[in-house]
Amino acid sequence: MQKRLPVTEMIVLDANILIRAVLGKRVRQLLETYAAHCIRFYTPEVAYVDAAKYLPALLIKRGKSDTDVPAALA
Repeated sequence: MQKRLPVTEMIVLDANILIRAVLGKRVRQLLETYAAHCIRFYTPEVAYVDAAKYLPALLIKRGKSDTDVPAALA
């Protein structure tokens, strides 16, 4: 008899969620809360590319530095 592994819940994040996590507090807090409950996050590479493309202009528009976009997405 094979032992069954527990079901792992996962959430797929798109570029919009990544951008909101960098720009705001609420989405970041939600992600941290879910991560604390062992929820796994998956993000396709194209979502990181899109977020990196649009974040610099959005950060500048909000009066913030756009130099740390890769660090913010990490």
